[in-house]
Amino acid sequence: MIIKVCGMRVAENIRQVKELGVDWIGLVFCPESPRYVTQVFASGGFVPDYSSFEAEQPKLGGKPIFQYLDNHPKRVGVFVDDMPQTIVTKVAIYHLDYVQLHGEESTVMIENLKATLYPDISTNVKIIKTIPVETAADFGKCTPYVGLVDYFLFHNKCEQKGGSGEKFDWSILGEYNLDVPFLISGGIGPDDVEAVKAISHPQFAGIDVNSKFETEPAVKDVEKLKPFVEALRA
Repeated sequence: MIIKVCGMRVAENIRQVKELGVDWIGLVFCPESPRYVTQVFASGGFVPDYSSFEAEQPKLGGKPIFQYLDNHPKRVGVFVDDMPQTIVTKVAIYHLDYVQLHGEESTVMIENLKATLYPDISTNVKIIKTIPVETAADFGKCTPYVGLVDYFLFHNKCEQKGGSGEKFDWSILGEYNLDVPFLISGGIGPDDVEAVKAISHPQFAGIDVNSKFETEPAVKDVEKLKPFVEALRA
């Protein structure tokens, strides 16, 4: 099961979460989000891999944070209705492994994005398309994206662009019948271990956690995350 911890920004907090053995970390590039990752960094903040400015990067244990992370956890950039060129720039700067499209992105936009990414910028960046769901009928929104994206991420339908922090009805997952693997997000917290482990859909790939494990926006509570991750792995 993939465990993605989204909305990360602080170097020391990223190091702590990495030590828990999570699979993906999410970096939010939506300016309206309180977890927005900007390119202005204070000491101890998130550090991009600007190799030419290495001497200026805040260090963690003597190393720039991206060097410390090596290639794990994988880095997911979260974008909301952004321009392909902006996304491509972030992929290059932050060495993203995945691009999560969290808005109303069209199939044409994704085609243009992939044409720009491959092969000049990257040969292996994968695409995640977020789909808001309320009823099983909403899975119909997935069909146009089959063959274009590598994963879907299902979250509760709401007015807010970034999600509501509330669960959708997981019982409807049985109605999803496409071949693209999916993750679920929205309101997953420390008490949801057994409910997550009970999901038996063949395309269920993992979970995305965020606000239920925060002490403040972009700062995750490692003391809450640690037993949660251990219980999911058990």
